[in-house]
Amino acid sequence: MKLASSSRRPCRVALWSVLLLSMLSAESSCAAIVDDSPDELASLSYDIVVYGGTSGGVIAAIQARRLGRSVVLLEPGRHLGGLTSGGLGATDIGNKGAIGGLSREFYRRVKRWYGLPHAWKQQRADEYRDPHRSAAEDAMWTFEPHVAERIFDDWILEAKVPVVRQERLVRAADPSARPAGVEMRDGRIVAIRTESGRRWTGRIFIDATYEGDLLAEAGVSYVVGREAEATYGESLNGVRTAQATKHQFVDGVDPYVIAGDPSSGLLPGIDPTGPGIEGAGDHRVQAYCLRMCNTDHPENRRPWRRPDDYDPRDYELLLRNFEAGETRAPWNPIAMPNRKTDTNNNHGFSTDRIGASYDWAEASYERRDEIRDEHQSYQEGLMWTLANDPRVPAAIREEFAAWGPCRDEFAEHDGWSHQLYVREARRMIGRTVMTQQHCQGTVVAFDAIGLAAYTMDSHHVQRHVDASGQVRNEGDVQVGGFPPYGISYGAIVPRREECVNLLVPVALGASHIAYGSIRMEPVFMVLGQSAATAADLALDEQRNVQDIPIGTLQERLRAEGQVLEWTGNTGLDPRRLNGVVRDDVQAEFVGTWSGSTSVAPYVGRGYRHDGDGGRDDAARRRGDAKELATAVFDFGDGFEGTFLAALGWTPNPNRASNVPVRIEVDGVTTEAMVDQRQKPSVEGVLEPLVRIRVAKGERVRILVSNAGTDGHVVVDAAALLPAPR
Repeated sequence: MKLASSSRRPCRVALWSVLLLSMLSAESSCAAIVDDSPDELASLSYDIVVYGGTSGGVIAAIQARRLGRSVVLLEPGRHLGGLTSGGLGATDIGNKGAIGGLSREFYRRVKRWYGLPHAWKQQRADEYRDPHRSAAEDAMWTFEPHVAERIFDDWILEAKVPVVRQERLVRAADPSARPAGVEMRDGRIVAIRTESGRRWTGRIFIDATYEGDLLAEAGVSYVVGREAEATYGESLNGVRTAQATKHQFVDGVDPYVIAGDPSSGLLPGIDPTGPGIEGAGDHRVQAYCLRMCNTDHPENRRPWRRPDDYDPRDYELLLRNFEAGETRAPWNPIAMPNRKTDTNNNHGFSTDRIGASYDWAEASYERRDEIRDEHQSYQEGLMWTLANDPRVPAAIREEFAAWGPCRDEFAEHDGWSHQLYVREARRMIGRTVMTQQHCQGTVVAFDAIGLAAYTMDSHHVQRHVDASGQVRNEGDVQVGGFPPYGISYGAIVPRREECVNLLVPVALGASHIAYGSIRMEPVFMVLGQSAATAADLALDEQRNVQDIPIGTLQERLRAEGQVLEWTGNTGLDPRRLNGVVRDDVQAEFVGTWSGSTSVAPYVGRGYRHDGDGGRDDAARRRGDAKELATAVFDFGDGFEGTFLAALGWTPNPNRASNVPVRIEVDGVTTEAMVDQRQKPSVEGVLEPLVRIRVAKGERVRILVSNAGTDGHVVVDAAALLPAPR
């Protein structure tokens, strides 16, 4: 039975009546949260117990309260928000139109925050170039870590959700042993126990951890590592040496302690057992890192620190990579407000600590703390090396010396995030397992409870020696070009015989390669809301979570603002356009290009972009040349007459304003320059460039390059349009 919200609040919060004003106050603090005694909270029984204060867990708890349910949110650590507040301020999602409900409300709150003058302390709002901004956007997708945590804390307070932090589930020392922290009865979780000795009872439980700790203790099936490509009939799972062309070492990097001497042993981080059989499954998990919030503001910048356990051998491969010809700075700093970054891995040797994540999922809490600290030490040593070692090219040393961790972020770890980027850990083997086929649309989830909208993206999982005796990374996969797709409700529920009152919106059922597409923070928030609504429906109808009516659930989710079908920004059929149209799938690409559907409209199923040629803001300031990439549309020699040669792209402020295009007619070239920040004039997808005359038998080609361009270069389509008389 649902009770009135006012009677279901089991904790006291100081001054909660003024919480709606908290987003307008620069001085309010998340420290204002004052919960009841944890012992008092543990004495109650709840409709819904949420374990894990990730972004998905926070949204699940807020949604449960909105639906009038009693709920408690148990967070193993000290902070709410997971990676969203842990440094991942450059939101990864792909097509943002796929995000609705409370997830989108979070990003609207971010925009409201930065609409306040006092939100800008180290720069003016008009000085910030937002790399993720789209035209007419109602939300903001880039933010500082402390702002995200503040929004979550205030929102939890506003919703009157009781939170107990540093409350860790009791876990069995032996994963194969009987679950230690979960009381089961007739396939149901009755209660969970935490290390404090408290017992938390509830009717439905939501595991919102990245690791899937609760599902594992409940005896629910899961997998860690990569499935073989044959397991689900996928072409991108398992060992992928042939796919591993990005974030790679240059040729000629020797793997041995003494170069050229195998008897001296391998340098640190190289797996002597790799790479394995192509397409085979293994235990390996894609690399983790700490997302870095850095600044070049002198008053807010901490210096790079040489860690006490610094070992030069850990960075010898980095230095040999430079000596073999690498010229790029090995990081990807994306601009956040107030002269800060969200900095991620980039190129062959960077912030990802490849090979150090395999044990995380099953590790004890103490060992996980050690692994997190080892990642910080590794990245501290990496940054110090890049800023100081004379074997690093001088221009790159100068670049890194200008940056450092922020003084006003992550103070407890000297500017380094508390949250390790757990890209994947356990993945439930649920009633449904999402696969590559779901991502690419050959299998459609009839029971969709939200959309995913990102490339199938795996970081490298191992570093090995190839057949030629050089060091190589393996595991990186980046395959996109498909529209948003539905995530099955069956992927967040266990199989009936294992548990009937558990929902898993984060460590959900997905293969390794499909999880790489789904594992985005906005999607976890979407699934958290959907999980709470499903729990409410199961409680209303007194059903197991596997048995709720999907149609009713979907109807409620749509009413709550969730997006369950992708119908708005689908690609235009080339046959609709008047003329001879070649989609990007018909072009020949040289260099590094990625598929996307992030900005619509577009022709066909998506478009390609050059990722700004692998450059970041610092590289642009240095004037570094892009990694050259070209696209060639060959129309052949079967056309005759007068045409308008046209190019298609999707406009955005981060696009290049100076894209060079060549139009060749039987070898005679006409050049044009395109501003891709402007919207094309023909149905929003094509822009006529030059008028050409084509005689019978003459070959026509349209060539696009990113040479010298000042932003992302996009290739969607090319066309020969009828020329007006």
